[in-house]
Amino acid sequence: MRITKVTIIRKTSPLNQNINDLLLRFGESLGLFSSRDKDKSCYRIFIVLLKALKLNIELTSDELADKTKLTRGTIIHHLNHLIEAGIVTSERGKYFLNVRNLEDLVSQMRDNVNAVFDDIQVLAQKIDDVLELN
Repeated sequence: MRITKVTIIRKTSPLNQNINDLLLRFGESLGLFSSRDKDKSCYRIFIVLLKALKLNIELTSDELADKTKLTRGTIIHHLNHLIEAGIVTSERGKYFLNVRNLEDLVSQMRDNVNAVFDDIQVLAQKIDDVLELN
């Protein structure tokens, strides 16, 4: 069984911001970047992976570390978080976003969340039956 952890945070702010503000809001809304990440390490990694997606290339953790000026340990920590969120895939020691674009990412996450709620609803029905709450 593959486990994907999804966090959704509803943020309200104007959409007429610059591209960096929009990308930061996008990632924060999906729970990708936390307020504990003071130097925006995960955001920086996400941006490099997004640029790599546009160029259709995959990157090693060393290449990510070089491009972001972060330690390899920091890179691995955040990559594991992004993998757990179902956004990044690793194959043959290279990392990449597993979608064609950000809109596909949102659709993929929506499908995953809907599937989880469908499973939870079936569980709720079984529990209601056992407890005779119907």
